[in-house]
Amino acid sequence: MSINSKLETATVLKESGVTFGTSGARGLVTQFTPNVCAAFTVAFTQCIQRHYSFQTVAIAIDNRPSSYNMAKACSAALEQLGIQTVYYGVVPTPALAYVAIKDSIPAIMVTGSHIPFDRNGLKFYRPDGEISKADEIEILTEEVSFSPIIDLPELSSDDRATEDYIKRYTSLFYDAWLTGKRIGIYEHSSAGRDIYYRIFEKLGAEVISLGRSDQFVPIDTEAVSQEDKEKAIKWSNQYDLDVVFSTDGDGDRPLVSDENGNWLRGDILGLLCADALSIEALAVPVSCNTAIELSNKFDYVKRTKIGSPYVIAEFAELSKRFNSVAGFEANGGFLLGTDVQLNGRVLKALPTRDAMLPVIMLLAAADKDVISTLVNALPQRFTCSDRIQNFPKDKSQTIITEGKANPVKLLATLGFENIKITNVDDTDGLRITLADERIVHLRPSGNAPELRCYAEANNYLQANNCVVKSLSKLQGI
Repeated sequence: MSINSKLETATVLKESGVTFGTSGARGLVTQFTPNVCAAFTVAFTQCIQRHYSFQTVAIAIDNRPSSYNMAKACSAALEQLGIQTVYYGVVPTPALAYVAIKDSIPAIMVTGSHIPFDRNGLKFYRPDGEISKADEIEILTEEVSFSPIIDLPELSSDDRATEDYIKRYTSLFYDAWLTGKRIGIYEHSSAGRDIYYRIFEKLGAEVISLGRSDQFVPIDTEAVSQEDKEKAIKWSNQYDLDVVFSTDGDGDRPLVSDENGNWLRGDILGLLCADALSIEALAVPVSCNTAIELSNKFDYVKRTKIGSPYVIAEFAELSKRFNSVAGFEANGGFLLGTDVQLNGRVLKALPTRDAMLPVIMLLAAADKDVISTLVNALPQRFTCSDRIQNFPKDKSQTIITEGKANPVKLLATLGFENIKITNVDDTDGLRITLADERIVHLRPSGNAPELRCYAEANNYLQANNCVVKSLSKLQGI
């Protein structure tokens, strides 16, 4: 290829095989070549320039070894367009989104979130927040020419995103109200591991650093490994902790335990956070626990497809009818759709997944009590989830399609016999409610070749058995 030859964004992206998942473009590291990163950047910038005027784009990364070079490729592409880059280094995705929204500029987060080590991704923000599903289609089909990326410029890191994110939460409180609390931070390779302890310590807590890793660890907050379950229980006992806090790779999905080291489900954490913030209306994915409605804590609950863009899409309509609007997902990411008042101060809206707000509000709600008391006071509906990795997407889609046509047959294949179905919901995947109130929900992942199974029941053993049995049978199909 000649240095002077031009590339077309739509052609490069189509040939790359990289697609958008539930939130962001995801693919193998080998697919994210400098030219593919540039094509995404140029197409994204062109789309946003039709609606906004800007001269700078903010970029940040997670701790994956491939992320820095991808950021450099994005910056090189912006340079071709005469656009400056402000590089915030390794920070949580919500920290990047927050500072970019404040500055009314677009942003690009280089992250693969929780997906396996050999993959990475790009997440895009308009000056007003996350891009929509319509924006994703526009980016993939945009036809703009750019020069091949030959040189990757070094980037100088700015610490403002870090400092603004810390201040966002520490400025809400008048005193060190966490004094006496012992918080364990499971750091692993999280993008926020050098930020979280500063927030907790500023609020008065004693912080214990746990499990820091020099190797990238793909923590999935929806499918917590048995090893990580055991770690949290051990740490809680060993250090007499009030909570263990962690996140996924890019710090937008929290993993929070009670005082005994038992990890809370993300949607239960979200429910408690929303209640503590006195949220009136919620938008939550269809996979979330039905305790949300059963708790009668909210004026209105809208169920959506899975993925933050679908949750965010509901905020505009909800905010016309309600003063305080938020959303959260089963993975724990909390999205604040409107400004809210807290301690007489304004917490600005942040309509993207955030891991920090829910743990702070959980601790505020618990106050001098323990977290398990809050959890046990909720309607006792138990959820479990897990996944089959390296499961071809077309195979998953066939199972879903056949299940929609004959859900009774699908359940029989999964080992459920003599059952009665009371509801079938195909909002996203296939969610089947049984007469005994068990729920089985199958859904192909939008980010990786995985088939996920969510289950809900009136006790944990039933829910877990539904997941284990279903995935075991699906492995054999």
